[in-house]
Amino acid sequence: MALMTPEQFEDSLKLLKPRIFMDGKRVESIFDNPNTRTVVEANKASYRWALDPETSHIMTAFSPLINETVNRYTYVSQSVDDLIKKAEAGTFTSENLGTCIYRCVGYDCFHSLWSTTWEMDRELGTSCHPRFLEYLKMVQTKDLSVAGALTEPRGPRSDRALEWNDPFLSVKVVEKNDKGIIVKGAKINISGAFASHELVVLPQSNHSANEADYAVAFATPPDAEGITFVCQYTPYSAERELAGDIEELGNPLYGQRETSLIIFDNVFVPWERVFHCGEYQYSGKFVTRFARTHRMTCGGTCKVGFMNQIIGSSKLIQEYKGLQEVPHINEELAEMVALRETCRSCGLAAAYKGSEEPVGSGVFLPDELMGNVSKLNVCNAFWRVMALAGDIGGGLIVTLPSLKELNNPETKAYMEQFYSFGGDEPAENVMKVHKHLQNWTAGLHGVGTWHGAGPVQAQKIMLQRVINYDHEKDLVKKTLNLKPSTSEAEPARKSKK
Repeated sequence: MALMTPEQFEDSLKLLKPRIFMDGKRVESIFDNPNTRTVVEANKASYRWALDPETSHIMTAFSPLINETVNRYTYVSQSVDDLIKKAEAGTFTSENLGTCIYRCVGYDCFHSLWSTTWEMDRELGTSCHPRFLEYLKMVQTKDLSVAGALTEPRGPRSDRALEWNDPFLSVKVVEKNDKGIIVKGAKINISGAFASHELVVLPQSNHSANEADYAVAFATPPDAEGITFVCQYTPYSAERELAGDIEELGNPLYGQRETSLIIFDNVFVPWERVFHCGEYQYSGKFVTRFARTHRMTCGGTCKVGFMNQIIGSSKLIQEYKGLQEVPHINEELAEMVALRETCRSCGLAAAYKGSEEPVGSGVFLPDELMGNVSKLNVCNAFWRVMALAGDIGGGLIVTLPSLKELNNPETKAYMEQFYSFGGDEPAENVMKVHKHLQNWTAGLHGVGTWHGAGPVQAQKIMLQRVINYDHEKDLVKKTLNLKPSTSEAEPARKSKK
């Protein structure tokens, strides 16, 4: 069964019993809670698209691991073409959902795990790579939704982990035995894990030899004993809980991005699900290879899809209000498109310039420079697109009455008169599109885009690490016929001797 139906996906989640809290209360059912339900619906769509003849080419790939067609979100890129299709899938899912596809982080973790466990086994003689491949085969065969988790609470950033007052602000191995390991700690800001079949955990940072207990990567079911989810809660969460009709909301079915704090309180993980344990030299590679992949996804693909939602809403409002010939609005729309295409270009460039990493591993990762540039660009571009949409949408984005007034006999006629702007468009449509822009411009997406896949400073640090200026310097030296410096001439004299 390499591809599940949406119905099978939902039924399979009902077999899991994760321990979840939101708004100070236990969430007894992720299907009945209006906020957690949005995650189920978003992941459910990925199963539907994989089986739809019109979209299956985007949402599936052929896996040599099991010799079957699998959902793309369980696949690992094995060529530049695969990376390009990965980028296209990221845009497709985000523009159709208007929120996260919660399988995304796990998908990017797979790339890091494949690459780094292969290298670790080759250099240290460990046996982590076969374990990971067996795990991935299981995921592909059963078509499981897998969430990923890296970000941690952490202690003072100026201190090393062993100097923190609380040693469990990062996930840590507290016991090893012949059956597996026991871990304790937490992950924070983790997207959609409570409505997934599996959770893959990677380290968040480099570790030194005396921090080897923090050097750990593993997979676990979300309902394993000792795991607790404490979900985000915002005014938008409350709005969804209180809404009598989800049509009142800016993104009715899929909602806002849903995240949680995940607590690991002495969670047992069997060895077959442990992919990194104590090999501290490789913790940083797990992180940077994940980031290299996820920044292409988060920066150059999914936010492009989000921009399409914003641009579409802004254009509709322009037409509803009869502003098609207003120069400054056309300029703003064109600027939004230019920003979107710049971000799309960076994401595709990261894919086109991708390569096998390490050579011989069989896994392809996006270009590290372009992946970081992609995410860095989208941080500022998304804020700008939101601001432009706010200008086009006007004050109604935040002052609009409830859609329930359309069903109120005392106000219905007023709504239809004053919110159709004297045109042919039903007032209901005009109001819904303004509510949609409220979801984007006055919601959680700006900060989420800025920090998702790492805040701006993380990309700037990585760029400074990976940029090599030799090509640019050599161009100037050739153009000006510069003489060799003393340091350049010295090796040449030594070689003649």
